[in-house]
Order: sequence, then structure tokens, then C-alpha cells
Amino acid sequence: MTRLLLAEDQAMIREALATLLDLEPDLEVVATVGRGDEVLDALAAAKAAGTEVDVALLDIEMPGMDGICAAERAHAAYPGLRIVILTTFGRPGFLRRAMEAGASAFLVKDAPAAQLADAIRRVVAGERVIDPDLAAAALADGVNPLTSRERDVLAASAGGATNAEIAAKLFLSEGTVRNYLSACIQKTGTRNRTEALTLARAKGWL
Repeated sequence: MTRLLLAEDQAMIREALATLLDLEPDLEVVATVGRGDEVLDALAAAKAAGTEVDVALLDIEMPGMDGICAAERAHAAYPGLRIVILTTFGRPGFLRRAMEAGASAFLVKDAPAAQLADAIRRVVAGERVIDPDLAAAALADGVNPLTSRERDVLAASAGGATNAEIAAKLFLSEGTVRNYLSACIQKTGTRNRTEALTLARAKGWL
């Protein structure tokens, strides 16, 4: 029996997925959470209860922590855990970041339940499963040009944050923040930080 953790912030989708997966004779949902920052605690609780999770199914857009960050932390804490990323947003940048975070599969949510169950079985067998359309788009879209720190600074600029506010939040100098934002604008080929942020989000780079 393959034991699953399901992380999805929308209760109806979470419950529907759990019900469908539990209908499979070889799959069992042993934990569900609605926030990304609850994933590690749920994995630890399942292990303590003697029902260690084999596969974590993580949505990307969740409160507390996004699914890719949760995947990275879960992979570091439980190297044997298989991670499947489920998303509504088929962005090539998300795919690249998910694979870098240790995910074994990347699927869009509108895939049939039977396809998801098959993907789970394949990752348990050691395979990597990626939505073919997303894989093709990722190859065509190229590599994320922003460094990790540039992504942090650009993301922190959301909502019109000033350089001083970004600097305080990330423990950087204002000059360093200006340099990072300038690099983001140059690398994205945009005219200002707002356009750079919009483009980076659309590409799934953040």
C-alpha cells in the first residue's frame, strides 16, 4: 500500500482528490493539509504514528508556504519521499523550480484521476513524470535568468515596497537592493520593476 499526503488549500478539491485516490486499491491518503507550512509537521506526525508517507502531493499556490518551497524542505528532511506537484498554473518556470526542489512529477490538476494514480505508481517505481505539454514549453521558454537572490528581491518589491522596506525585510543595504532590481529589469528586458515582477510571475520564475 502506498501512503499519500495531500496538500491543497481548497477544501472541496482536497476532499475530492482524497476520495478519488482512496478508491484505488493500492493507494491510501493518510494525511491532508491546507497550508504549505503544515506539510513538514504532517509528515512528522504520520511517521510518529507508524504510517510514514511514501508520496506527497503538493499544490503550488498555498498559504503559509508555496508548494515548491514545501517540496524543497520535505525532500531535504525525507530524502526517500516522492513528491508530485499538482498545479492549475502550467508555467514552465514552475516546472523547472519544482524539479530543482526534488519533485518527481509535475502535473496539471485537470488531468484525469486515473492519470494521477498512474503517475503516483510510476514515481514510486523510480520514474519521473512530467506533463508533456509543460515539458515542451519549458524547453522552448529557456532557463530562468534570475538568480535566487534576485528572485527574492523582486518578489519583495510586490505591492510597491520601497528599496528601504525591501532592504529591511531581506537584511540588505539599499544600494544592494537597487543593484539587484536593476539586474532583474535588465535580464527580463523590461522597463521597470513592476513590469519585471509581472513578467517573472507570468513565466513562473518566482
